[in-house]
Amino acid sequence: MSQEQTDERAQFTRMADGRVEDWIIIGRSTIPYQKKLAERVLTHLQLLQGDYGGYAVDRLEHSLQTASRAQRDGRDEEYVVCALLHDIGDTLGSFNHSDIAAAILKPFVSEQNHWIVDKHGIFQGYYFFEYLGLDKNARERFRDHVWFDATAEFCERYDQCSFDPAYESMRLEDFVPMVERVFAQPKRSIYRPES
Repeated sequence: MSQEQTDERAQFTRMADGRVEDWIIIGRSTIPYQKKLAERVLTHLQLLQGDYGGYAVDRLEHSLQTASRAQRDGRDEEYVVCALLHDIGDTLGSFNHSDIAAAILKPFVSEQNHWIVDKHGIFQGYYFFEYLGLDKNARERFRDHVWFDATAEFCERYDQCSFDPAYESMRLEDFVPMVERVFAQPKRSIYRPES
């Protein structure tokens, strides 16, 4: 991109005043930024390093363990990336981390994998809510949902057991190509016409 192109700016101060030419400039300028989304997501995931929150491993190691277990169990790449990023919302959404992770992943993953990430917080509660004075069976309100069993399985096989300091996780670098591929092209977005 030439210096002239990088200096191009839309000529409006209110979106309502924008012209086609302005949106062409914005669209052209957005593409390089969008291409680095996977890199930004992985950088944010690394903020979980050193955050133990009382657990035996930090939250980054928990994420790596969850994804490593899913990978070693033969899950597809999209599922593994969801396992890696399922708790990425912990840094900004201590009280709704599942919602944040699901929002980040939603344009790039299947509806089922999105649902698993979105609901994993309440399903994970099955293993500890009673110790906080909460209903460990809160997930039962979703019992008739088509992806109930898939979400319960995610929590049982990959999430609730991934706090083991002796487990040999894969390295974050091992997952980078997977994250890049999953985030390369949205499957659905309000900013993209339906295909």
